[in-house]
Amino acid sequence: MCGLVGFLGGGRGRDARETAAILERMADAIVSRGPDDAGIWSDGAAAIGLAHRRLSILDLSAAGHQPMAGPSGRHVIVFNGEIYNHLDLRRELEQSGLAPGGGQGWRGHSDTETLLAGFAAWGIRATVQRCIGMFAFAVWDTQARVLTLGRDRLGEKPLYYGWQGAGDAACFLFGSDLKALRAHPLCAAEVDRDALCLLMRHNYIPAPHSIYCGISKLPAGCLLTVSLEQRAPRVDAYWSLAETAVSGVREPFTGSDPEAIDALEDLLKSAVRQQMLADVPLGAFLSGGIDSSAVVALMQAQSERPVKTFSIGFHEPGYNEAEHALAVARHLGADHTELYVTPQEAQDVIPLLPDLYSEPFADASQIPTFLVSQLARRHVTVSLSGDAGDELFAGYGRYLRNSRHWDRIARVPLGLRKLAAGGIRALPPGAWNTMLGPLSPVLPGSLGAAPVGEKLHQGARKLSARRIDDLYLQSISRWEPEGLVIGGREPQTCLRGRPLPLEGLDDVQRLMALDALVYLPDDILVKVDRAAMGVSLESRVPFLDHRVVEFAWRIPQSMKLRDGATKWILRQVLYRHVPRELIERPKKGFSVPVGHWLRGPLRDWAESLLDESRLRREGFFDPAPIRRTWAEHLSGRRNAQYPLWGVLMFQAWLEKQPESR
Repeated sequence: MCGLVGFLGGGRGRDARETAAILERMADAIVSRGPDDAGIWSDGAAAIGLAHRRLSILDLSAAGHQPMAGPSGRHVIVFNGEIYNHLDLRRELEQSGLAPGGGQGWRGHSDTETLLAGFAAWGIRATVQRCIGMFAFAVWDTQARVLTLGRDRLGEKPLYYGWQGAGDAACFLFGSDLKALRAHPLCAAEVDRDALCLLMRHNYIPAPHSIYCGISKLPAGCLLTVSLEQRAPRVDAYWSLAETAVSGVREPFTGSDPEAIDALEDLLKSAVRQQMLADVPLGAFLSGGIDSSAVVALMQAQSERPVKTFSIGFHEPGYNEAEHALAVARHLGADHTELYVTPQEAQDVIPLLPDLYSEPFADASQIPTFLVSQLARRHVTVSLSGDAGDELFAGYGRYLRNSRHWDRIARVPLGLRKLAAGGIRALPPGAWNTMLGPLSPVLPGSLGAAPVGEKLHQGARKLSARRIDDLYLQSISRWEPEGLVIGGREPQTCLRGRPLPLEGLDDVQRLMALDALVYLPDDILVKVDRAAMGVSLESRVPFLDHRVVEFAWRIPQSMKLRDGATKWILRQVLYRHVPRELIERPKKGFSVPVGHWLRGPLRDWAESLLDESRLRREGFFDPAPIRRTWAEHLSGRRNAQYPLWGVLMFQAWLEKQPESR
């Protein structure tokens, strides 16, 4: 696990000392991603520079130093991540006579060296397709003078890129973190108001967009090539989650329940075993839920020593799962460490967030994720997690909930639904509040919760849905952003305006696929990567071994949702290791009581960021809807923690920018 950065262009023949100073400054901006070693490489004639920060996990010797050149010198690479099957790839190279020096020319045992040998023997694309792992890399071909960027199949490791500057002096920047790109003198760091619209919709910014104009995220499962002769980056997918989902549903697993459970357990065991490979101390996050408990159980089943596990607890009962994690750890014989966090300790993380998440990010569970990463780093350098179990095995309640809502809504012709929606929208929310507010105590369900006008307008948007994607987008939307962001226009995504075909998937499967394509890489994995790397901890996710992902999509839906239980098949694997009674309980999110804090200890902080004159002066938001939502939250009439947290995280991030443009 490391950090990489570099640039192409910006004028040939730049002074070598100036180039080195720029590369060092860019790399130093991401020192937490790699505190153990640093290196730079450049070729002034080709106008290319690479820099690396290393967190040593495999081959702690100097043989793992980067940037690293291949045996022939043709390829020079900076690499972030882990190739879990790299020893298998070495054997394949040796057996085919393609290894350096016939197998006697290896300098060390790092996976980076294996990659370079693969590139020389098979080419970049064919090598990446052989890899099992999480990674981002940049490799320079000194002969073809072409730069290739690559990212793992599911998007565990980040990679940003984009041209900055103008004309012949323009420079193609790339790296693991926006902080590193920002350190280059040509990076304009101009806020992209369209991307800000996406942030207000999702509380994160989906790929390929970033918060800066002209800077993109490389999508998961893609390679990018660019050169000074062909400046338009070419992005090409070498693996597709959407295609994996469609083919899996089209050609499902046809064995019995026991056979499916055995097959899943074998695959997960293999993934966990490979991800336990490290030359440094290793452990696991443990919440006591199904996913993390399954990972720890399979780790302990393959370990001769107690697995080190970590969890944090809260004194507020509605947010605490630490006692469940402790019970699971005791049953498995793990070496468990827990920390109960006070509200003040959790709130002390908030000032760190703009730097940890170098573009604004607003999933409030980023706070406990950082705290558990910080706890783990005191004892280990690598920690496995249970992320992605919900997306693969239908764990979120919103899948069934939205499917059932759509079944009811779709029975009414779209024209009638639009007519009803238009009637509701004919009156603004405030007018509905005035008319129906006194009736709130007798109105049905959530409609009876004030402010009723906003509820009715939300319902009107759902009535206008053309497909379940529209309904789903409304259920996860924090704001309708184009009336909020001044000068912003929301880009199309696969959730809005660019629907994916996903042929053959039922409604629940479709929502799972959309989550795996957007929410998983751009929220969950961003949250974990930035929190962990902020304390120089490598986080690994066994469920995202692509063999597990591909098999999960072949598992019939009846083995995921059964008898009212989600993740049925994963539960059966877990019950072979942990008693059912330690696991069966209502699902809790990994979060903190932000809504309560905003009315109490965080009120002054939030008020300063949401001040109307400040919002007008900065010019990114229309203050009116924000101030109205803030007043409703403070009054207790509405829990608006999710939309408010998105605005607050942008405001806090903006405050930390060297120049607010």
